[in-house]
Amino acid sequence: MASPVSSNLSLGSDLSLITLITGASVPVQIVMILLLMVSVISWWYIFIKMMTLQRAEKEAENFENTFWMGGDLNKLYDGLTQGRNKPHGMSSIFEAGFKEFLRLKQQGGMEVSAVMEGARRAMRAAYNREMDDLDSHLPFLASVGSVSPYIGLFGTVWGIMNAFRGLANMAQATLTHVAPGIAEALIATAIGLFAAIPAVIAYNRFASSVDRLAVRYESFIEEFTNILQRKG
Repeated sequence: MASPVSSNLSLGSDLSLITLITGASVPVQIVMILLLMVSVISWWYIFIKMMTLQRAEKEAENFENTFWMGGDLNKLYDGLTQGRNKPHGMSSIFEAGFKEFLRLKQQGGMEVSAVMEGARRAMRAAYNREMDDLDSHLPFLASVGSVSPYIGLFGTVWGIMNAFRGLANMAQATLTHVAPGIAEALIATAIGLFAAIPAVIAYNRFASSVDRLAVRYESFIEEFTNILQRKG
């Protein structure tokens, strides 16, 4: 384990970022490595979630434009089920509801309310699946945003403790003796903030986008239910 006040951080030593990290004690270095790994993973999730939400918003926009053009619902349904790509988002909700509606209608002898309830349940199930997909990775970003600063603070406290312990055997301790140890400890807090701040910003933005999509999906379920009820 490195000494509390590293020998390579003596007076007049290089206080560059790399030197501070490599000269830190082993527990502080472990904290730094952990935070850097968490930061890389969170940025990966941020890019994935950004593309997922952009695709979902675009698909919702395109499907609404097609749906409200007033075309034949059977043709729209056939186009979705016969396409090479699996329906996602709003088109998945439509496909699930209309499929159940047609199945129950073909059975015959069922009341309209029972048919509508079955179609609504199918759309709700599809809605829940879509929301699970949109919400994925968001809890991780929330955890990174809330926990990373405290992990970095732990590394800082540990580093500062070691820095002051290293001064115990010195007859005359000055700020120049303890400054390198404190500087290397504070890097852990900086890395913790570096990991937390983007995660918090991304989580708030993505959560807002997911909420807007959820409102659009729920509104479509209600409007499509009314359309099916008129057809029933």
